[in-house]
Amino acid sequence: MSGENVSSYFEDLRESVELFSTVPSFEEMETRTLADKGINGPTAAHIIEEVHTPFNYAYITFTTGTTAWQNIVGITPNEKEYRKEVGKSALKMAGVKEGDKALFCYPPLLNAITRNALEDIGVEWTFLSKSSRDSFLMDLYYKRPTVIFGESTFLKCALQDALKLDVADELPHVDIVNCIGTPLDLEAVEIIREVLGARVNDIYGNQEFGWITMNGIPVREDISFVPSAVGPEYRETVVGGLPTGDSFPVVESGHVLNKKGKIITYMRKRTLPDYEIFVRETTVNAQQTIERACRSILRIKSKVAKVLPDVKVEADRTLLELRPALPTDETGEPILIEGPVKTRMFDLLVQAQLDYQTLSVKDPCWIKRR
Repeated sequence: MSGENVSSYFEDLRESVELFSTVPSFEEMETRTLADKGINGPTAAHIIEEVHTPFNYAYITFTTGTTAWQNIVGITPNEKEYRKEVGKSALKMAGVKEGDKALFCYPPLLNAITRNALEDIGVEWTFLSKSSRDSFLMDLYYKRPTVIFGESTFLKCALQDALKLDVADELPHVDIVNCIGTPLDLEAVEIIREVLGARVNDIYGNQEFGWITMNGIPVREDISFVPSAVGPEYRETVVGGLPTGDSFPVVESGHVLNKKGKIITYMRKRTLPDYEIFVRETTVNAQQTIERACRSILRIKSKVAKVLPDVKVEADRTLLELRPALPTDETGEPILIEGPVKTRMFDLLVQAQLDYQTLSVKDPCWIKRR
């Protein structure tokens, strides 16, 4: 605009917006990168996309997609401390210690463990230079990690390549190999031990909840095992009151890597039909709050919970009821999951809803009503 037509009001307004506004421009917005999450490594299954992530998310990730389409998973700030403590405890159970150098074969695996657990223990980590078996052998030789995290069949195939190429003897010793991401390939155990001389661990977990068991032993307090529609010898794993959809045999003979571990995670079956979740009692003081949590925040874990019409509010703990989605004549009594220990994950998500309700909306453009 020419100088003679410029409004003094809008000139003052422009100066005020540029100098005093607390709302950021695009260039001033906080950026959370893959490096900030500690997962800045290459994969052949992803592209890198920038998104506007709400402040009430600590970060977002995706399910691995081994048996279905990959779904987005949200992690709330309320969960981070608990996931860290679970991760630290599990890493110590696995034998990981301060000063170890870890190699992750698939960067998103780190989201399940979380970087803060590795940092607290004092573990450094790197990723494959490229997402391939050749790169694994190259990085193993040059980087010389003491700990490896990877999918067991991938590791088996890469080490079989080394044997065929007659270079297995040139590979360094590795202290610990943690098989994670898919059910343990039993053939991988012996070849890992033979070629790398490593202790092998079988980790079961997922992006929604983090680390759940190791070598058939729970690594967290908020785990329950309930009857499964898969069969009488199977039990479905429930984490913090939320069914995982995974069922395993629970047997006295024990896990192949630890006879004290009774959960046979390498014989996983998907639970069908699923359990439905109902809230019978809650510690929050308003039914509307628990309904909001069930409508929204639980969906970031791909879970649906329903609030019973006569739900008890201001209870001294959470009480959840699991019912088979497709009841049969053999269906027994509803399963009750009682807090505070066994509903820890559910309660953390509800607390995230409570925290959100106490905050005003950050973006002044987002006004639904006056």
